[in-house]
Amino acid sequence: MKRVLVLTGGGDCPGLNAVIRAIVKRAAKERDWEVVGSIQAFNGVLWEPTEIRILDERAVAGIHYMGGTIIETTNVGGPFAWPIKNKDGTITTVDRSDELIRKLQFMGIDAVINIGGDGSQRISQALFEKGLNIIGVPKTIDNDLSATDATFGFQTAVQIATEAVDKLVTTAASHNRVFILEVMGRDAGWIALHSAVAGGADICLIPEIPYDINVVVEKVNSRFTRDRGFAIIVIAEGAKSKNGTVSLREHEISGFKNARYGGVAALLREQLIAAGCRYDIRETVLGHLQRGGVPIAYDRVLATQYGVKAFELVLEEKFGHMVAYRHPNVISVPIIDAVSRYNTVDVNHSLVKTAMGIGISFGE
Repeated sequence: MKRVLVLTGGGDCPGLNAVIRAIVKRAAKERDWEVVGSIQAFNGVLWEPTEIRILDERAVAGIHYMGGTIIETTNVGGPFAWPIKNKDGTITTVDRSDELIRKLQFMGIDAVINIGGDGSQRISQALFEKGLNIIGVPKTIDNDLSATDATFGFQTAVQIATEAVDKLVTTAASHNRVFILEVMGRDAGWIALHSAVAGGADICLIPEIPYDINVVVEKVNSRFTRDRGFAIIVIAEGAKSKNGTVSLREHEISGFKNARYGGVAALLREQLIAAGCRYDIRETVLGHLQRGGVPIAYDRVLATQYGVKAFELVLEEKFGHMVAYRHPNVISVPIIDAVSRYNTVDVNHSLVKTAMGIGISFGE
């Protein structure tokens, strides 16, 4: 019996369970393959005792519509930067990648399928270079991997953000207010852009287009006549003004490598007031609501396609590759190509032009 290890790393994302289910159901057709899951990414392998779960068809029955991941996830530490707490309370990291590979060999793992975003796939590439048989599956609600046309979870996040815009429109109009909606997007403004267009926002501020606060105030003012009116601003968490920096907070969890974004909506409110905006301004931070809940049908379908393709890449021994969607086909690309650059919003992208065409300001 051959064994494939499945794990989910990084932030959770609608559709993860659909990928896991598809891998298991496709593997079941081969009869001589067993699927096991590592709890909390590679942690389940590196912990003592290990936490590995058998994933058979009974274990994954009916999970395709569930949010989250049945094998849990983490974005803390990792095999190349395992956090160690010293006696004086400080934290250092050690490289346990060689130990990880030895443990996988001891466990009889023939291949690994790593479901995760940019950071997780960089780990996949590094492990592949060390000789591990590994396949990547792209997962990010930010849609910021350039090697694929789409990542599962993105459309669900856009739907959630759009519904939030819809709700804010009615309360903003009722109270003659300015509402700022902060959505996820550290380096790529895709969620903000799509939800601003779909929800009919007046202003969309994204990391790729630094904004001039005076231009933003001018647009807000244009939405009011004799102090009556309303304005909706959608802002990505990584957005910044032309003379400013992104809003960052130090993460309180040791071993957490990614910068923690947040607070940009409150910062924008302060900037608007300082620039002379005299209307009532309220902010809403959507936060992890974008990651949770039931994946929409599009993401369930895409996730299922990814899961089936990932296991077929294992059968083909096409290791060091990541599943990707290139309309209308699900293909594979070398992981090293997939993580070579981010998929950020091009200022000349057709959707940016569409947004400008309907009067959405980017504060440029």
